[in-house]
Amino acid sequence: QVQLVESGGGLVQTGGSLRLSCAASGRLFGRSAVGWFRQASGKERTFVATMRYSGASIYYSDSVKGRFTISKDSANNTVYLQMNALKPEDTAVYYCAARPEFVYTDFFEARKYDYWGQGTQVTVAS
Repeated sequence: QVQLVESGGGLVQTGGSLRLSCAASGRLFGRSAVGWFRQASGKERTFVATMRYSGASIYYSDSVKGRFTISKDSANNTVYLQMNALKPEDTAVYYCAARPEFVYTDFFEARKYDYWGQGTQVTVAS
């Protein structure tokens, strides 16, 4: 089993920054995948960023590439999502997710992830 607890959401102005944290525990290994998804009100959950739990194989959605950075602090088993240059369209509930194996062909598919956090709201005011 894997437990994921997100924190760090909030309200920010356009152009501002936030850092989300995902405290992970349980059976995660270097080959596991840990990522971030988001779900805007009334829309489907979409891929934001993902990485191997080892810290390698980092991928971003085109909409956040160059603005968001996913990283991991091995000392405290926490995965971060640094979000800069935020836009109103970034407003969503952000979820941390994990799966036992990183797969290159479907790392962007939410339905392939087995474990989810409770979500944290990010609101970007225009």
